Amino acid sequence: MPEPSEQKRTQGILFDLLESMRPQQWVKNLLLLAPLLFAKSLGDRTRLFEALLAFIIFCALSSGVYLLNDVLDLEKDRKHPLKSKRPIASGRLKVSTAVIILVILLLGALAAGFALSPYFGAVGLAYVLLNLGYSFWLKEMVILDVMIIAFGFVLRALAGALAIQVEISPWLILCTIMLSLFLAFCKRRRELELLADGAQDHRPALREYSVAFLDQMISITTSSTVVCYSFYTISPEVEQKLGTHHLFVTIPFVLYGVFRYLYLVHQRGQGGNPASSLLTDRPLLICVALWALVVAAILYSGTFR
Repeated sequence: MPEPSEQKRTQGILFDLLESMRPQQWVKNLLLLAPLLFAKSLGDRTRLFEALLAFIIFCALSSGVYLLNDVLDLEKDRKHPLKSKRPIASGRLKVSTAVIILVILLLGALAAGFALSPYFGAVGLAYVLLNLGYSFWLKEMVILDVMIIAFGFVLRALAGALAIQVEISPWLILCTIMLSLFLAFCKRRRELELLADGAQDHRPALREYSVAFLDQMISITTSSTVVCYSFYTISPEVEQKLGTHHLFVTIPFVLYGVFRYLYLVHQRGQGGNPASSLLTDRPLLICVALWALVVAAILYSGTFR
């Protein structure tokens, strides 16, 4: 039987590993379930199982990527007021332990992905390679660094469709791009404000940004997101495919969600962590939940035909 001190140390390592794997960020992978919702397949047990398995696989992939980023950005994170408290940057979790776990997560998840579907596995591999490119090079390229983040969300949506073998709507891809660009520019704005004069030491690309420039980009992507979603809901092709012309009633939820997030960015000093903002801000969380419920009601009940 292990000594109490050894058991406590083991538990500490496990908690530090879990923290480094960023389970709160798994909310981003819920995007994989969007094709299931809009394909009106929530009642299909086979597709539901495949979608949930795809979600779990991407959670493992994203956690492996987060561990890799923490290892690669170790020295830079130690200069960051918040990231310096992470297990790897603070020294609570050994780099060697993190490397072993990230290799297991990435290889295991990719193997499971290809077993689920060769096309899904290929998208999972593309997601890992994209993040490797981002970690080693692309994150230092102004504007492109934000577009790479957005493309990661597109891969999630595409992976969700491939996992259940349904066609993904170009509108869903476009809405995903606009929304993820909006969130990514808000994230860069918060980083710039938080790090102030030390921003370029943590991320050299930040020297190419300014709050004024980012506010312009946020303004453009805000309007683009709302317009894209609005056109999606009233598109004749979407109405025919989904069998309803009432999806437009969900536009107010999207408007409120975007405006609420802007409020958090500009008035509450948030936006550096979109997943955290979603999970901790009750009005935003309720808005997203109501949007999902209303969409489900429109698509799955016969009332709104």
